[in-house]
Amino acid sequence: MSQDEELLFESLRLELRRGSLILAVLASLRTEQYGYSLRVALNAAGVEMEESTLYPLLRRLEGQGLLDSEWREEERRKKRFYRLSARGEVLLARLAAEWRGLSASLEKML
Repeated sequence: MSQDEELLFESLRLELRRGSLILAVLASLRTEQYGYSLRVALNAAGVEMEESTLYPLLRRLEGQGLLDSEWREEERRKKRFYRLSARGEVLLARLAAEWRGLSASLEKML
C-alpha cells in the first residue's frame, strides 16, 4: 500500500470510529465509573481510546446533559465519577436502535 493510501485509510478509519466511540462511552456509563476505570473497561472490550480523546468527550457529553458526574475521594485521591443521566439513558436507547439498524443494513451490503 502506498503512503497516500495508508494516510487516506487512517483518516477514514478515524472518521468511522468517532460515532462508535460515543456509543461505547454512553453504553459503558450505564454503570458509574471514573475516567481511568472507563478507559480500562473500554480497552478490555476492544475499544481503544486515548486519554486525549476520552476526557474531552466526557466533558462534552456532560455539557450536553447526557452524563452526570461528581467528585469523590477514593483511595485518598479525588476522582470524578461519571454515569449516564436520565436524558443519556433515553438517547442511548435511541442511538443503540439506530446503530443496530444501520449495522444490519451495512452487514447485508458488505
